Amino acid sequence: MQDGGDFSAAMAVLASALGCGMLMGIERERRKGDGPHRALAGVRSFTLASLAGALTALMGSVALVAVGAVFLAALSVTAYARDRSGDPGVTTEIALLMAYLIGVLCTHDQMLAAALAVVVTALLASRDALHQFSRNWLLPGEVRSGLVLGALLLLVAPLVPAEPLWQGLLNPQVVMRLLLVLLVIQSLAHIGRRLLQARQALALSALASGFVSSTATIASLGLEVREGRAAPKAQAGAAVLSCVATMLQILVVAATVQPAWLAHLWLPALCGALVAGAWGWWQVRGTALAQGEAGGVPGHSQLPEDSPMFKLRDAAVIVLLLTAIQVGVQALTRWLGDTGMLVGALLASLADVHAATAAVLVRGAPTADASSQAIAQALMAALLMHAVSKSAVALASGGWRYALAVVPGVLGHTLAFVLPMALMG
Repeated sequence: MQDGGDFSAAMAVLASALGCGMLMGIERERRKGDGPHRALAGVRSFTLASLAGALTALMGSVALVAVGAVFLAALSVTAYARDRSGDPGVTTEIALLMAYLIGVLCTHDQMLAAALAVVVTALLASRDALHQFSRNWLLPGEVRSGLVLGALLLLVAPLVPAEPLWQGLLNPQVVMRLLLVLLVIQSLAHIGRRLLQARQALALSALASGFVSSTATIASLGLEVREGRAAPKAQAGAAVLSCVATMLQILVVAATVQPAWLAHLWLPALCGALVAGAWGWWQVRGTALAQGEAGGVPGHSQLPEDSPMFKLRDAAVIVLLLTAIQVGVQALTRWLGDTGMLVGALLASLADVHAATAAVLVRGAPTADASSQAIAQALMAALLMHAVSKSAVALASGGWRYALAVVPGVLGHTLAFVLPMALMG
């Protein structure tokens, strides 16, 4: 194709470059302006740049391609130096060079070139929205959180060893994945609260807090009831809504530790989440709507001015707890067999059901033998024990009226998980 032997293929490349250049050029033409202060390039310049890139690449000379890129770069620098407008940005200049390179790319992969042209055009067209988002909507704490999450994901995670330590009891890569998953979940919950909190503050706050610890959320809401600062029914509904996060995080932990168990856990977890969501929403909907109406402008964030997307220290503490309990349960299992696994899971569930889930599922993938049956029984027992623990926390923190509204939802959503799992065998 680069030798000019395939005419139809060459025409296809040029047609693709023509379309990509026109797409980008039409967007720039709409913002080019008129008169002596108009921008550098419009629809014709972008189309010609893209065609030039495709043509130089079809000629098969790398030096010619480089000369074309240098020429466009020099042209952009000259235009920028002579710019006398009130908006001396370099977006159009960079986009013009991108159009040339996309034209070159059309000779290698036309689909990728077209997709890249669409992405670049979308970025160009979204200038006002992106400026508004970065300058006004995004908080400083969220920027810092994004940088921390990016550094952990791109710099730290690849360096963490994947080989299990301590005779297979601890896998640093799994620990790192758990930390990243928790941070991403907290970030998504934070964004949800930013977008919708003004209408459903109580329900969404409880759901978001549940991704950190539903037990702590139940205790915190109960203390507000005991101090007379909130109504028991609304707080109880929010407390049960936090258990939706418990069901979702069981799936997250399973996907991270032992993905093969997802096929056996998704239906019980969905049933449990639906029961918790229905019970909690039924209790909290009236209060949530009232608070939403009194909250001011719909969609306006009521979070602190410098609110981060996640709390790294809290997530790290949870991961350390998960890891310590997981190592402890595996040690008990090696010592006492299935009995040790059951005892360890029950003890772990008193503190955190996700730790118990990770400790139990890490033993192996689901099979038809007695070992998988013991894992499933330990997981169901851990969830039942955790429900009892949450009920006791509700009674201790908020009193009997609060507990009477919380306990049916907690036990109900737990049974909605356990019963389908038991019936599935």
